[in-house]
Amino acid sequence: MDSWMDHSSSAIGSHINCSTIKVDIEKCKLTSEVADNDAVNEDDENVKRGNWSSKTDYLLSVIGSAVGLGNVWRFPYLAYKNGGDIITVFLIPYTLMLALVGMPLFFLEISFGQFASLSPVTIWKAVPMLQGVGLTMILVVTASIGPSTCILAYSLYYLFASFQSPLPWADCFSWWGADETCSRFPDPLCNLTLDDGYFKIINTTWLQANNESCPHGSEISIPHQGPSEQYWDKVVLRRSGSMDETGEILWYLALCLLLVSLILGAALSKGIKSSGKVVYFTVTFPYVVLTILLIQGLTLDGANKGIQFYIGSQSDFSKLADAEVWKDAATQILYSLGVAVGPLITLSSSNKFHNNCYRDTIVVCVVNCATSVYAGFAIFSVLGHMAHVQDKPIAEVVQSGFGLVFIAYPEALALLPWAPLWSILFFFMLLTLGLDTQFADLEIVITALLDLFPKFLRTKRLYLTIGICLIFYFLALLCVTQAGIYWLNMMDHFCSGWLLISIALVELISLSWIYGANRFIKDIEMMIGQRTWLFWLWWRVCWLLISPCLLAVILLWSLVTYAPPRYGPVEYPVWAIALGWCMTTFCIMWIPIVAIVRVVQAEGSTLWQKLSAACTAAPDWGPFLKQHKGERYGDRADSAELSNSVQLLATPKM
Repeated sequence: MDSWMDHSSSAIGSHINCSTIKVDIEKCKLTSEVADNDAVNEDDENVKRGNWSSKTDYLLSVIGSAVGLGNVWRFPYLAYKNGGDIITVFLIPYTLMLALVGMPLFFLEISFGQFASLSPVTIWKAVPMLQGVGLTMILVVTASIGPSTCILAYSLYYLFASFQSPLPWADCFSWWGADETCSRFPDPLCNLTLDDGYFKIINTTWLQANNESCPHGSEISIPHQGPSEQYWDKVVLRRSGSMDETGEILWYLALCLLLVSLILGAALSKGIKSSGKVVYFTVTFPYVVLTILLIQGLTLDGANKGIQFYIGSQSDFSKLADAEVWKDAATQILYSLGVAVGPLITLSSSNKFHNNCYRDTIVVCVVNCATSVYAGFAIFSVLGHMAHVQDKPIAEVVQSGFGLVFIAYPEALALLPWAPLWSILFFFMLLTLGLDTQFADLEIVITALLDLFPKFLRTKRLYLTIGICLIFYFLALLCVTQAGIYWLNMMDHFCSGWLLISIALVELISLSWIYGANRFIKDIEMMIGQRTWLFWLWWRVCWLLISPCLLAVILLWSLVTYAPPRYGPVEYPVWAIALGWCMTTFCIMWIPIVAIVRVVQAEGSTLWQKLSAACTAAPDWGPFLKQHKGERYGDRADSAELSNSVQLLATPKM
């Protein structure tokens, strides 16, 4: 008896010792991984991938990703395009599109990323047949990083150029090569008929001095450029005549581009641990500058003229019947929130599992849209002053995109007292706005590679970040040639717009119809707790019906109203347009290709069985960590224990 008890106690002791040893080994493994990976801390919930240091880091990073240059240069232009009247005419469709399309997509993506803690490519274990959606997201982001970095290089160049007085674009200075077509106040000519029947060409200044007016139809328009426009074309871009004339690499822009790449690499050197601290400045600083510019703008003569144009002195609700207004509102929502391209999935994948992603959706969407409206007041107050000084209608000084931030607004700033100060603040604000977006875009690519090759790359994040920044620097050099602006404009035209709408539409259909809206809702409730059926009614209706239908209509309308890209009066050659369509095709073709390969590789004797197998979630699909799997996913494999999170084009066994 004693022998049996001794043997039993020895066995129990051995079992306890073995268990203890096993736990110690696991702890040693985790400690070793944390030591080798600067992107995680020992107190992180997910020591494999790392978590945000605080909720504030995450919220500021998402806000920085969403609030970008588009809030400053696209939203105010849409106010002008739709005749001003932003409050009544444009804000109504803008708010409705936010509620019906923007917020449902935003909530869907951050919930999706937070639940699985995976990148946009590996996360499609939920619906393996549509893993091509993740690949398309990565390709679209990859195509946009180079041009976006180039815009930051332009902003950095203007920032350096602002440290002189007067500002170089304040007048047509000969030292930077202004020609005879440059003029701050162009003086149109008039073909005046004299009493004896002869014609005489005189300028309008003479007519005004002699209380005369130019008869209708006798005006002679002469080509001219304002100093800011000519400075942009001849000094900054040294723009060639067409895309066929590539020209040389502009060394000063290449150096600015290199500096931007170094800033991005330094900020992302330790992943979210380092970028999460940088955003405390880069996200909050633009709001400080916008407030300063607004206060200064409101003190200027003519500011009320710009504000009245912006908010609309007379409401014209008939414009709500114009389909173009609704299309502009929907596309602006998609652009500004950053849905369908991966940053939301990537950033939320580093959240703690029980983070309240619903509250985050409300906060970020409201802040983003409020920023667009607020920025419009700061922009239009200064543009109103410029229109007042130049005695022009406000519509003649408003431009979009590059024209607004590099021509119209700099020209307006040059008219202010202490012009270099305002110019420095403005372009530094543009730089910080763009950096936030670039942090998220580069993090998408880095995280995707880390999740695809965790054993090889997880401990080499710093070298991976340096390598990616260098690759994108050399790729972006094409955009700092003399034809660079044409390439930048072309890539922006073909790698956004309806391509993003297509991705969003497929993403919605795959998660709400194939994966299942009810199943997805239960996944979300595992993170934020149970909610009433009434709470989910709105989201369920949007995901299943309203959002997909609206996106389909917008996509169809975008294709019907398609127009080839132009840069001002310059038309693109046929080969450039063909190249643009090839870029678009290359980005989106992976959705059907991966789907077909998945179905072919799937088990089953009939097409329906193969489709069903290819759409069924992988065996290891679910929360990343074992302690979060619960009863619903407790019997599934652990993603964190797999050597590779997902094998591309490998169908899981059923």
